[in-house]
Amino acid sequence: MNPIINEKFSLTSEQIQQIDAAFAKRKKLASARERALFGIFDATLTEEEALALRFLYAYMPIQDLADYDGELFLTHIRHALNTRQHMPWGAEISDELFLYYVLPPRINNEQIEDYRGVIADELNSRVQGLSMSEAILETNYWCYEKATYTGSDARTISPLGMIRSAKGRCGEESTLTTAALRSIGIPARQCYTPRWAHVDDNHAWVEAWADGKWHFLGACEPEARLNQGWFDAPAARAMLVHTSVPAGYQGSEPFTEISEVHKQLNLLDHYAPVCELSIYVEDADGRPAAFTDIQFQLYNYAELFTIASMKTDDQGRATFVTGFGDLIIRAMKQDQWGEVLFGGSINHEQNPKLQLKLSRSEQAEGIVDFELTPPSELPTPEDPSPLSSGAFEKHRQRLQQCEQIRAAYEDTFVNEEAAKIWAQKLELDAERLFKVLSDARGNYTELTGFLEQTVPEHGEFPLRLLESLTSKDLIDVRQKTLQDHLAGGLKALRLYESMNPKQSSHETFVSYVLRPRVRWERLTPYRQLFLEAFSEQEQQDFRRDPQRLAAYVTSNWSIQQNQTPTPGKASPAGTFALKSGDLESIEILLIALCRSFGIPARLHPATQQPQAMVDEEWIALISSSDKAPEFGTLLLLQSKGEKGSSIEPSYRENFTIARLEQGRYTTLQYPFRDKNKIQQPLHLQVGDYRMTTGTRLQNGKVLVRMFYFKIEPNHERILTLTFRELEDSIPVLAQAPNDLRINLQDGSSSDLKNMLGDRGAIVAWIDYRLEPTRHLLREAGELRTELESNDVPLILIVGDSVIDNERISAFIPKPLPDTALFVSDVSGQALHRLSEVCPPPGNEYPHLFVWDREYQVRYAESGYKPGSCSEALAIWRSLQN
Repeated sequence: MNPIINEKFSLTSEQIQQIDAAFAKRKKLASARERALFGIFDATLTEEEALALRFLYAYMPIQDLADYDGELFLTHIRHALNTRQHMPWGAEISDELFLYYVLPPRINNEQIEDYRGVIADELNSRVQGLSMSEAILETNYWCYEKATYTGSDARTISPLGMIRSAKGRCGEESTLTTAALRSIGIPARQCYTPRWAHVDDNHAWVEAWADGKWHFLGACEPEARLNQGWFDAPAARAMLVHTSVPAGYQGSEPFTEISEVHKQLNLLDHYAPVCELSIYVEDADGRPAAFTDIQFQLYNYAELFTIASMKTDDQGRATFVTGFGDLIIRAMKQDQWGEVLFGGSINHEQNPKLQLKLSRSEQAEGIVDFELTPPSELPTPEDPSPLSSGAFEKHRQRLQQCEQIRAAYEDTFVNEEAAKIWAQKLELDAERLFKVLSDARGNYTELTGFLEQTVPEHGEFPLRLLESLTSKDLIDVRQKTLQDHLAGGLKALRLYESMNPKQSSHETFVSYVLRPRVRWERLTPYRQLFLEAFSEQEQQDFRRDPQRLAAYVTSNWSIQQNQTPTPGKASPAGTFALKSGDLESIEILLIALCRSFGIPARLHPATQQPQAMVDEEWIALISSSDKAPEFGTLLLLQSKGEKGSSIEPSYRENFTIARLEQGRYTTLQYPFRDKNKIQQPLHLQVGDYRMTTGTRLQNGKVLVRMFYFKIEPNHERILTLTFRELEDSIPVLAQAPNDLRINLQDGSSSDLKNMLGDRGAIVAWIDYRLEPTRHLLREAGELRTELESNDVPLILIVGDSVIDNERISAFIPKPLPDTALFVSDVSGQALHRLSEVCPPPGNEYPHLFVWDREYQVRYAESGYKPGSCSEALAIWRSLQN
């Protein structure tokens, strides 16, 4: 306990000047909130506290300048400095590591809270006397006690919100784990593969620094030692793994993006074989295209997704460290662009070179087919020092203890019986109330407190407000926010009814006036603020003409792009106070203002452009030109009886539509897995479009088909949607043994063959506690309708000696189809016997198979592969034909 910390963090005068220059820019940008943000410098500060504050502000994203006050940041600084001084590893951590990987309170796009003290109070005693590596492992056990995996929406819940929920997606698990490690003074960073190349999904985990180097770990997924996780093999096939740090970082890692506030580091060489791709871009006249935007894209969720963006230097050159898979590389400057397919799966050079020419200003025509191949799967290396059986058993016992602790906490949540009591007390519908309170998880007392205060006076209206929120909102919304939106919503209702006397349904009102959330912004009170900021006459003028409000916002708020790595996350109240923001946050502010004044408003469900309802028609609120946008219609048809017609179209699962704007294609944001886009007119803005369809093969390769087309004013464009398919029939992988014995729920045993019937089945050996299995179970829940309508047997084989459905259900994110059945293979003998004739493709759970009616294995997959349940269902369907 004796680290002597230099009062200037051992920074050079040049580094301090850089911080001070960046700080001055942020101070000017945030001048509208000067007192709230910078008044903290009037407090009594040590020299290192003042420098740490300037450092945080220097690279602060614009949403944090909008939403938080200086006191919160000083609290984080003081806790971090104190922890560094008192933790035994504080002396081992360099000033650079401390400033960039311990001090920053923000990890992702979560709400910033005063979490350090809360977490450290629980962890400090548990890590006392441990080495840094041991402390990291112990912290991850603690995180697993607090939370486990479930799929959810794109908003990242805070570390304290995650603890309250006890469940969250990988981005939230890794946010919690990173925050926990920083809270005890250990440098940590959240790592992302923005999208996998071989499957449709992404993933996040954590790197922590100990013993002079970085180590990786699965967040809230403890292992007995560092540098182990179920994602080892998928990460070896990634095309990019990155992390975000404040922009002043001068470490040795290559980077992909840099702005005034952040630098995105490329960490792929920690996980996979890499090449350094050199790109040269020239303009149409053959001259170097300086400072040209480049996008590196791969196929994922049926679109060409940009995993990284960068600019060329003044000589038109750029380098990108990536894996040995295929990419589409697109260069753009003004209205000119060029595009090329980089065949990294074939070209295994360590330093490949590519040249692009900005020679195009019009999109291609017709249909274009091509393939994209991910990096090859690498053989699993042998563990040079496997865990002893004793160490492994100790680890398993720790996991069970963590699960028991978390389950005991979850048992305190509202159950159906408790919800009925609340419903009787409040005279509300029990089923509706239980849905809201169960979604709130550990935050249910906040909601019951709000309902107790408001229902006696306002009836079911407070419940309708809660029902307008997302499930995740219910986990972290506070009563203060609900009270503001209730009071403002009731006033808006009176205005709405006076403006729409013939409207008998309140559906439009609830969705587009009452609902506080616009997209993924921070949810706070704002209605009373906005109502007090404008006179009654101004509000009335805005209601008569919402375009007038749009013009007011455009004139009075400055758009500040490249000031945050995660646009659209500032609260409307914060953007209002700051008088500036990124474009998405300002558009969210506009929608929030409309709703506060009783004007139905939304972001268009496909284009995300602001709209208001006038005379029961949606109109654009902001246009890039003075002329109102024109629209046409797209009608999609599905081919019948042709090759590629057996695949059911599903938006963002196997097809998407994108609009060309300034050389970039922007995917329309229709709902995921929307199957209602066929033979339904889609009203699209006039312009150039590209429809992408893709068929992903089991090895991860994608057969891509691009349809290029135009939408013209008041015209209908008809396209027939088709998919590419292989000529090959479904292979027989093996004849399964007849004597695969499994245990049934009643304690009896049976041959697996007896359960398959005459139509085959989907069969999976699972470990429901692990994230890859939970992905599979989530997908099965999402496919519940299809699995039930086709009466597909889904046999889920666990290793438990006694099948406890209640315990298992705690790990299942969505209700499974009625055709699902849990059985047991306690000794693993059945899987072992099957492996003798049909070895699973990998070592990690789940092991997923499709059996046909002849008891032949026709499909096998192991480990992490989102979409595998859909893939297995498609195989099963084909076998029925």
